[in-house]
Amino acid sequence: MVLSRKVFHLTEGLPKGSSFVLKQQLHKTALSVPSNIAEGAGCTPRKELLRLLDIANGSLTELETQLILVRNLKCEDTSGLTEGDITIIRKMLHKFKRSIRSR
Repeated sequence: MVLSRKVFHLTEGLPKGSSFVLKQQLHKTALSVPSNIAEGAGCTPRKELLRLLDIANGSLTELETQLILVRNLKCEDTSGLTEGDITIIRKMLHKFKRSIRSR
């Protein structure tokens, strides 16, 4: 949720000429990560939880790519998100999946 909030805040600072589609996609992807984790947490079958955690991880990678694009377009410095927040969340997802598998 914190990452999603940071992404929404970041998009407010993008130049007015920035692509509306890119902003929409950043919002969609940023929301997808915690949404899939939450949906998975509500699932009873362990297999479904693991599937949704994989989807969240895929969305996280997609978000990372979009943030790198924003940085390459010289719109905003996104290195704190891509090298900090996303790395931490990726590790958390990996540990969570490992703990689910070991049960």
